[in-house]
Amino acid sequence: MTESKAEAFDAVDIIRTKRDKGTLSPEQIDWTIDAYTRGAIADEQMAALNMAILLNGMDRAEIARWTAAMIASGERMDFSSLRRPDGGLKYTTDKHSTGGVGDKITLPLAPLVAVFGVAVPQLSGRGLGHTGGTLDKLESIPGWRANLANNEILAQLQDVGAVICAAGAGLAPADKKLYALRDVTGTVEAIPLIASSIMSKKIAEGTGSLVLDVKVGSGAFMKDEAKARELAETMVALGKDAGVNTVALLTNMNTPLGLTAGNAIEVAESVEVLAGGGPDDVVELTVRLAQEMLACAGVHDADPAAALKDGRAMDVWNRMIAAQGGDPRADLPVARESDVVYAPADGVVVELDALAVGLAAWRLGAGRARKEDAVQAGAGVRMHAKPGATVRAGEPLMTLLTDTPERFARAREALEHAVVIAPEGSRPAQQLIIDRIA
Repeated sequence: MTESKAEAFDAVDIIRTKRDKGTLSPEQIDWTIDAYTRGAIADEQMAALNMAILLNGMDRAEIARWTAAMIASGERMDFSSLRRPDGGLKYTTDKHSTGGVGDKITLPLAPLVAVFGVAVPQLSGRGLGHTGGTLDKLESIPGWRANLANNEILAQLQDVGAVICAAGAGLAPADKKLYALRDVTGTVEAIPLIASSIMSKKIAEGTGSLVLDVKVGSGAFMKDEAKARELAETMVALGKDAGVNTVALLTNMNTPLGLTAGNAIEVAESVEVLAGGGPDDVVELTVRLAQEMLACAGVHDADPAAALKDGRAMDVWNRMIAAQGGDPRADLPVARESDVVYAPADGVVVELDALAVGLAAWRLGAGRARKEDAVQAGAGVRMHAKPGATVRAGEPLMTLLTDTPERFARAREALEHAVVIAPEGSRPAQQLIIDRIA
C-alpha cells in the first residue's frame, strides 16, 4: 500500500484564513492552486474558499499571486520567433471582451490590426447563456475550424498576421477546473476570481500587449459601473505586473452592438464592416479598439478607419478564414423560419434592452445553456430600429430567426418589455465608450 505524501498546508486552515478576512501567503496560494488542480483539495473545499473570497475579497498581491499560480499550472506560449519582413521582432497584441449581446467586434478587429504588421493571437471562447461566443459565430462559415495546434497558430501569425482560435487545453488548466466550479456554486461574480481567470489565460497566451473591453450594462456580465471599473482596474494592474502592456475601455452594453445577435447573421454584419459599411456603433468600437491595440504595440501613425474603407482589412480576413479551412465566399447558413415583432406605437425608440435581446437569441437557438449544447448557426435576432430611430406603429422592430418555430413564443416573452418608445422629439442618452483605464 502506497502512503500518500504529506501536504504542505491544510485546506481547512486556508479556508478559515480567508473566512476570517485574513491574507493568504504566496506559499499558501501556490499550494492551493496546485493541490486543487491535482485533486488534493476537494470541490466542496474549493467552493468554500471561493465563497470566502467573494465575500471578503483579496488584496492586489494576493490576486497577482493567484493569477501567477494559475499560469504556472500549464504551458506558456512564446511568440518571440515572429519576425517582420525586415527581420525585426513582430509585435503581438490581443483584445479581450468580458462579453455582451451582438459583440462581434473580434471578427473585423483582428484582421484590421494585422494590416499594420502587428500580430494578433486571438484565443477566443464559446457562448454560454445570453452572451454570444466568437468561435460559435465563426463556425457558421463552411469548413472553418477553431482548434489549432501551437505550431499552426505560430505559422498563421507569421504568414497572415492574425488568428482567431480556441485556447489549447494546456493553457492555465487550473482555470478551466476553477471556472466550472464557480459556475455551479454562485461565485462567478467574485472580482478577484474573474480577473485572475481572464488574465491567467491572456498572460499564458504570451501576447506582448492587451486591450480589455469591459462591458457594463443590462446585457453585460457586470451591470454596475463601479464594479466594472474595479474589475478593469484589477485586470490592468495584473497585466502590468506581469510585463504585459495593458489598457481597458469601459463600454456600454445596455443596448446590443450592431443590428444582429446570433451566429451567422453576426458574421455577415462583420463582413459588412470589413467592406467599409456596417452599423456605426460596431465601426466606432472596432476602430477605437484597433487604435488602442496598435498604440500598445508601439504603432502610433496608423489609420484603422481607412483600412476598413479601402479593403486592406477584408484582404486579411479572407486569408485568415481560408488559412483555417473556411471559405470566406461561401453562403452562410440561413434560418428556416422567421417571425416579425412590430412597433406598437408611433415615436422614438429610446431603449432597446440588451439582456432581453440576448435572451431571445438564446431561446431561438443561437446560444446554449450548457457547454456541451449545440447551437443553430442561423438563429438569432435581426434588429431594424435602435435607440434614436423614429418608428411608426406596425413597422418591423425585430425579425426573429430559428429552425424550430416552437421557440418563437418564449423568445417573444423575453422581448415583451425590451423596447421603450417615447414621443417624437425624445433623445436617448447613449455613450458607447464610457472611459479608458490605463
